[in-house]
Amino acid sequence: MKNKAAGDVQNYLDIAISSQQLTIYENGNRVRCYPVSTAKKGAGELMGSQCTPRGWHKIRAKIGAGQPLQSVFRGRRPTNEIYNAELGRQYPQRDWILTRILWLGGLEPGKNRYGTVDSTWRYIYIHGCPDELMNGNPASHGCIRMKNADVLDLFNRVEAGITVYIHD
Repeated sequence: MKNKAAGDVQNYLDIAISSQQLTIYENGNRVRCYPVSTAKKGAGELMGSQCTPRGWHKIRAKIGAGQPLQSVFRGRRPTNEIYNAELGRQYPQRDWILTRILWLGGLEPGKNRYGTVDSTWRYIYIHGCPDELMNGNPASHGCIRMKNADVLDLFNRVEAGITVYIHD
């Protein structure tokens, strides 16, 4: 795949909002697919919109290496809590960020980088969430949610800097 923002791309992550699916491509070949949950409010790039931003991104940081499965993160730092149903009932309004974080940075100035559309400063991540929330429907506040075992597997397969294409 070739794109001005991302260059010549053979190894990348493809996130299809319409099918709620993340696919890993290596050397242009489909290697692995995972179910995801994108934004409940749909696709969009504006800060504060709670929408999933489209276009070319890169993983700017991998966060959480070595943490246990279902570790809880706030502000990109582990809280030393491990998510379970009781914790979920105790804090029903919390937007759970679990297991690992892949922090995205936009590559397209004016679309998903800089100013009011900057994916990095919107804190757009690929991250784990309570597995019971993964029902095939868009439900996030803009991020790309995954089952915990899936986000751990993805985290272990990719490096920071890999490109990510998010599209309808």
